[in-house]
Amino acid sequence: MTDALTKLLAERDWLLADGATGTTLFNMGLTAGDAPEFWNETHPDNIRALYQGAVDAGSDIFLTNSFGANASRLKLHDAASRARELSRRAAELGREVADAAGRPVVVAGSVGPTGEILAPIGPLSHALAVEMFEETASGLKDGGADVLWLETISAPEEFRAAAEAFANVGMPWCGTMSFDTAGRTMMGVTSAEFGRMVETLPNPPIGFGANCGTGASDLLRTVLGFAASGTERPIIAKGNAGIPRYEGGHIHYDGTPELMADYAVMARDAGARIIGGCCGTTPEHLRAMRAALESRPLGPRPTLELIAGKLGAFSSESDGLGEDGPARVRRGGRRRG
Repeated sequence: MTDALTKLLAERDWLLADGATGTTLFNMGLTAGDAPEFWNETHPDNIRALYQGAVDAGSDIFLTNSFGANASRLKLHDAASRARELSRRAAELGREVADAAGRPVVVAGSVGPTGEILAPIGPLSHALAVEMFEETASGLKDGGADVLWLETISAPEEFRAAAEAFANVGMPWCGTMSFDTAGRTMMGVTSAEFGRMVETLPNPPIGFGANCGTGASDLLRTVLGFAASGTERPIIAKGNAGIPRYEGGHIHYDGTPELMADYAVMARDAGARIIGGCCGTTPEHLRAMRAALESRPLGPRPTLELIAGKLGAFSSESDGLGEDGPARVRRGGRRRG
């Protein structure tokens, strides 16, 4: 049986994913230091509203409130044993919203990093990491998620552990890394290295790409790196709504709906097929993104100059690929055949 995401990708040139989970929940009253996953049980109407906001704004995919639902993160709240049940509840609430949408909407089970460093550099063994990811994945599967969605990963070892866990539970999946250090992940992975790694996995993801990072401009530069590799796997772009600024005790993102609309169209033109937002992205941003994707025709692959001019300067000179990277990307400003 074809999974729901693959079916939609076969029917559509692009899909709109959702926006920010944390930003939305903080606006609903979640406080710093709280585990958002507890709200799946204590504030289910807020979680339904989180999901519904994305659906009403036109998202074809939304992620569940389970980013930190693993034993390592939950142990900080004396709830390490509750990873599976909190993940299951996150997916159950998502299933309710998606099934009532009146159109195909994919429930993507969010799986975030463990927050620990894997061996051989750190203390977390591969086997234990697989066990943690499998527990979260099993809960999301039990709750009715259509696909698992690994996100904000920095280390290849952790990505591989999650992939193994997802194979163990028999679920289709997608995966993104966060390229937030001069075009590399915090652990030094480049977009080219990530693309090569994906193809070596025994159970590669449906799609792969980048999320979060340092802003929409940097994320699109990374997407261009993925596209330049010639991959035939769907590319995911989930960038932040501008740059964060700390004002009045809260973090605000300076990206307007108009900026995110430009970002969405350039992400599509750069080669991404699944396009959404990360931190700071609200339903208002998503509505603008959807409208732009529907109304603006496919254009040539954007140049670095166009991206910087529309979305703001890059946070670093380097895209992480070395001397060949930027030149290769810059020549990519041609219409795809």
